[in-house]
Amino acid sequence: MIFVFGIVLFVRFFIFTPYTVLGASMMPTFTEKDRIIVEKLTQKVSSLQRGDIIVFVPPGKTIPYIKRIIGFPWETVLVQDNQVYICTPDTPASTVVTSSGLNCEVLHEKYLPEYTSTIATCGKNEFVVEGGFFVMGDNRGRTTDSLCCFEIQCYEWANYVVPTSHLIGKVWVRLFPTLTKF
Repeated sequence: MIFVFGIVLFVRFFIFTPYTVLGASMMPTFTEKDRIIVEKLTQKVSSLQRGDIIVFVPPGKTIPYIKRIIGFPWETVLVQDNQVYICTPDTPASTVVTSSGLNCEVLHEKYLPEYTSTIATCGKNEFVVEGGFFVMGDNRGRTTDSLCCFEIQCYEWANYVVPTSHLIGKVWVRLFPTLTKF
């Protein structure tokens, strides 16, 4: 019995951990009070991909957030004309260009409901991603994410990225989805 209890504790604290989704920022993908299992990212940060859903604690906050990875280190995320663009030195010539001259490609977000618009409303629409990840919620009208520097006005020194050291893990599975009443 002690051996089994030890294995359960090891798995719980070092490999997987349960969380409950708080808020509506990831709707319709996740709703409030959905139960999820998060795979801890002890050494697997390099395995993350654009579109992965992660759990982390934003800079200056104490509670975990759940968001989707949009931008990686050394990319620029541009929000323009209700679209999200990923801009890199390797992007082929395009009609959308950042202020520093990087070419941009539209990010096709198939996980979002049709006609979702993304608007930069906090005074900044171009984000150079350094030292972490640029993240956004799926409920673009009701989310606290990198677009608005996690509830503070974006300014020159604002931290809009999630530093790698703040990552908890990647969402592995949803256990008990909340049933929505219509």
